[in-house]
Amino acid sequence: MEFMSILVTGGAGYIGSVTVELLRKRGEEVVVLDDLSHGHRAALDAEVPLYRGQAGDAALVRRIVAQHAVDACIHFAGFIEVGESVREPARYFQNNTGQASALLDALREAGVARFVFSSTAAVYGQPKEIPIPEEHPLWPNNPYGWSKLFVERILESYDRAYGLRFVALRYFNASGATAEHGEDHHPETHLIPNVLAAALGRRSHVSVFGQYYPTPDGTAVRDYIHVADLGSAHMLALDYLRDGGASECINLGNGKGYSVLEVIEASRRVSGRPIEARNEPPRAGDPSHLVACSDKARRVLGWEPACPNLEDIIRSAWDWRLAHPEGYAAG
Repeated sequence: MEFMSILVTGGAGYIGSVTVELLRKRGEEVVVLDDLSHGHRAALDAEVPLYRGQAGDAALVRRIVAQHAVDACIHFAGFIEVGESVREPARYFQNNTGQASALLDALREAGVARFVFSSTAAVYGQPKEIPIPEEHPLWPNNPYGWSKLFVERILESYDRAYGLRFVALRYFNASGATAEHGEDHHPETHLIPNVLAAALGRRSHVSVFGQYYPTPDGTAVRDYIHVADLGSAHMLALDYLRDGGASECINLGNGKGYSVLEVIEASRRVSGRPIEARNEPPRAGDPSHLVACSDKARRVLGWEPACPNLEDIIRSAWDWRLAHPEGYAAG
């Protein structure tokens, strides 16, 4: 069976650019839609078609689908900062939910019926069991999680009503880098790049938000997953839909959690640099534990993390940062 182009929204961002890299390495035709509010043109090879605009621009989406014979969409474009979503919920619902809804309508009208959605473990809220299975109650702690859960609900409705099949990938903490692509957010809110920035002397210290969570060392525990493993899961989800698979919501994670202090200590070992940690109050909307049960991903998609070791993940991010000290700014 011959396939056409894949539309990747947010394809100039962190996870999106890695997924584009992997798709192209296996010979797929890819077209990217990104407003570059958080992505980087330099994160894409020059020959990758890039349309600068919003994912919910229906006229633009229809034009891209027609011009590039798009038959599937992988949707990354969205805001991701939990704390910001608490302060500015309207921004998150307008962008993450509203833009996604408009995108889905444009795709449906253009006849595109395969959709891979970049969802989040934040849909679960404070976990009642660890590791978290897909059947866990869905009650987010923050507007970011709700903005993604609402899209999952739209997808379920569109599947029943219109036959638009989807895989929503609920993943945990994306981290690490490939040789070509790494994490370069402005401002940066993720732990590992901020810890490595402190190792490089670009930050005076690392803030540890919360010291009294019900965890072994009192700091929040997260499931860190290599960004290339996330990219491969999106490709497997696409293959699954192409093979006629039914719509699914699927966790992605390594199944092992690491605390903030464990990440800082592992980063000291990898970098060989001193890293100062300073205690700060906990952030609103942050659960104490987020660790995935990924049995369904293995069973349904045949997915297996290739880089599950925390120090290997950190080392890949460190190597990329040493090779790109200014991020994509020079590109």
